[in-house]
Amino acid sequence: MTETPNPHIINADTLTGEMRPIRRAVLSIGSNLGDRLAALQGAVDAIADTPDVWVTGVSPVYETQPVNCPPGSDSFLNAVVLIDTTLSAARLLDRAHAVEDAYDRERGEVANAPRTLDVDLIVVGDRRSDDPALRLPHPRAAERAFVLKPWFDLEPDAEIPGRGPIADLLAAIGLDGVSPRTDLVLDRE
Repeated sequence: MTETPNPHIINADTLTGEMRPIRRAVLSIGSNLGDRLAALQGAVDAIADTPDVWVTGVSPVYETQPVNCPPGSDSFLNAVVLIDTTLSAARLLDRAHAVEDAYDRERGEVANAPRTLDVDLIVVGDRRSDDPALRLPHPRAAERAFVLKPWFDLEPDAEIPGRGPIADLLAAIGLDGVSPRTDLVLDRE
């Protein structure tokens, strides 16, 4: 049985005795190649199977128009996954990349090329990073309705550190190109 941890407690690593805080993290998942829903469900399952990660929420699925993608790119299915974790942001990013790789994500030189699976870290607690390999909060999340709307569905009072409440950010950009897919549901592992 998976139990959601209390975010106000500290988890002691059983091997080292190291104390690590439990942080809330927001992950955005998307796919516009192949069996898009299966890829999203696979991402949720893989995230849920990650040690020291507890899935606390999975948003509804949205179909979204590609943003800054090459001409002819198909529409995306997008969702947001909320987790509590004791993993560091760097370890969480490594896991996100491993999940993408399991779904044959190709990383080429074409920006925003179609992909079988995209797993982005949006926020990890209040962690901030300007490292080119790990930018937190995600630098474009505040401008993307396909991140903000599913997140808003789960946590309408959430905020992006340094950017403000997601409700205000969403109101400012609107919902152009973002449509709910009530016929598609992701199971929370």
